[in-house]
Amino acid sequence: MQRLDSRFATYRDDLGLDPVLDFHSLRRSYITHLIEDGWDAFFVQSQAGHDHASTTSIYTCVSSDFRTRTLRRALDATVEAALKPARRAR
Repeated sequence: MQRLDSRFATYRDDLGLDPVLDFHSLRRSYITHLIEDGWDAFFVQSQAGHDHASTTSIYTCVSSDFRTRTLRRALDATVEAALKPARRAR
């Protein structure tokens, strides 16, 4: 892994990218993009090679836009369900 980190750092520096960017950043980005694109959480966990979903959640840094859209969908579904007339049992 150290060789990958070293080679990545060389490319990063040659391209003038922020020195805080490291090879592990790619892993975090990959996991985050899968989540934001709607992939199943268990699939993402498997892709990351994690035994526990809680570990995968540490790597997930979703955007505020994604959080807003997710909350909006949940609120819309809740309001819609609350406004539906109750079914009567026969």
